[in-house]
Amino acid sequence: MLSRYKLIFIILSLIYSSLQSQNIQSINISGNKIFSEKEYLTWSGLAVSAKVKPEYLDSTLLRIASNLTSRGYFNADFTGSNINYNSDSSYAVVNLFIDEGPATYFRKININYPDSSDKAEIVESFNYLEGRFFDKSEFEEVVANLLQYFENNGYPFANLKISSVNFIKDTVEEEYYADVFVNITKDVKGTIDRFEIKGNDKTNDNVIIRELRIKPGELYSQKEIDELPKKLNRLRFFEPVNSPQFYFSSDNKGTLLIEIKEKQTNNFDGIIGYIPSNKPDEKGFVTGLVNVSLRNIFGSGRSAAIRWQKLDRNSQELELKYLEPWFLGYPFNIGVGFNQRKQDTIYVQRKFEGAIEFLATETITASVQLATESIIPSENSANVFTVYNSSSLLTGLSLKIDTRDDPYAPTEGILFSNTYSFSRKIINGPSQFISSDLKTNINLQRILIGLDFFYSIFSRQVVALKLNGRELQGSFFEISDLFKLGGTNSLRGYREDQFLGSRVFWSNLEYRLLLARRTYTYLFFDTGYYLVKEDAARKVSKQEAFNIGYGLGLNIETSLGVIGVSFALAKGDSFTDGKIHFGLVSEF
Repeated sequence: MLSRYKLIFIILSLIYSSLQSQNIQSINISGNKIFSEKEYLTWSGLAVSAKVKPEYLDSTLLRIASNLTSRGYFNADFTGSNINYNSDSSYAVVNLFIDEGPATYFRKININYPDSSDKAEIVESFNYLEGRFFDKSEFEEVVANLLQYFENNGYPFANLKISSVNFIKDTVEEEYYADVFVNITKDVKGTIDRFEIKGNDKTNDNVIIRELRIKPGELYSQKEIDELPKKLNRLRFFEPVNSPQFYFSSDNKGTLLIEIKEKQTNNFDGIIGYIPSNKPDEKGFVTGLVNVSLRNIFGSGRSAAIRWQKLDRNSQELELKYLEPWFLGYPFNIGVGFNQRKQDTIYVQRKFEGAIEFLATETITASVQLATESIIPSENSANVFTVYNSSSLLTGLSLKIDTRDDPYAPTEGILFSNTYSFSRKIINGPSQFISSDLKTNINLQRILIGLDFFYSIFSRQVVALKLNGRELQGSFFEISDLFKLGGTNSLRGYREDQFLGSRVFWSNLEYRLLLARRTYTYLFFDTGYYLVKEDAARKVSKQEAFNIGYGLGLNIETSLGVIGVSFALAKGDSFTDGKIHFGLVSEF
């Protein structure tokens, strides 16, 4: 018998619940003059077809009242608002009657601020509000700007409290006003007296501190503190760095705490293969790539790299680099390098170069380059002209602006680079190909411009656009002088250095989806243009073409470094003609 009563009770409870919770058929809003029905509907939290109960009305009106008061309407009235049910209680109609009432204005903002040195400026920032609507968001904006002012001028622990708000009704003009009483204290003045660094098992403290460009005793500035992670990320020695913390030690010294996590800075990228001969009178040959990068040597920030690449049977390249950062403690980087390229059976190109880079600011650098270059025709081309035996002295100037938030996977910022170089080329031989009217002293000018732009359109989604142009000017050019285009770092979907030109341009448009901080997948669309001008005297015809490439790729951060792999198609390619570009992202 007891179980039967329980069953009846459950059935009655369900019936009562169904009677008390109906779907909303419509929401009627009336009486409003200042704000739109759409705004009230958003504030109410109600929606047609949603469930509604009688007690929902109070919470709905409370939400609307909260939104009105934050906008300066403290005297709203909702008398008559109700929920009506149809005859069988199958649905409900919500009626919201809203009388917004008169607005409340700021009359006087009274500031209790003991420091007379800048009180006038502080008071002026609040005077702007007097006579305006009592808008909560506008008041909070003034407060936020004021606290930011303190934070950027040595007072990170400044605070502002509203002690009271007095509401007044002007019975003559029937206006409503509010007097606000504010207490402001600066607290202790902050200077950065010492640095505490955690997590740097390899990197020396001074390498990190010099990159911050903060001198002991410097006034605290939150704006500068927020920029410090970008500065440290540009070293490429660490995982993404968080914003440092500031505190006062027991002896009242301002201490900047920097916590980092070091990443692998010595990378090896290589693949070696053997291609057997398909002719009985030829031997097979070794091909492949070896790329060794040593960065942050002994924790000093110094870098060195070696790269060897065997392109085919007759072509290979060897490159050596070394960088000495902050020479003798001054903001100058000194870099030296050697490059030797054997191009088919045509020539060998050797280049020694050096550069001094001035670190003007953390985002702007300028450099001066000096290099010598020699071109040596291959011995087996002695009786057939290929290129002249020549030597060149090159000088150049560069300017770089880098505002990216991270060098591996930027979500914002730009990278601009501009280089101008002048070279004096002297032709030395072969004598049998030097005619009396041949100019043996040639001036060549090179202009290189690059602009990378990064913009985050949605959370974890970034658009990257890269534009690059190269221009070579002079009386005449040889194949060894021309710019190369094609491959992983320029026009994907084509062979490495497939095209040559005295004028080249390429663009890379990528849509990136961040899977982790420095790991992302992307779609890309590349364009490339090259031009070889006509030279009738040397029987060189004009060559010009515009090409496109497209595909998808993945950049993934590993313990070895950032590995990039992409699948690219050139214009007109079928899927089976696609090219895979694979390797470590350059970190030197």
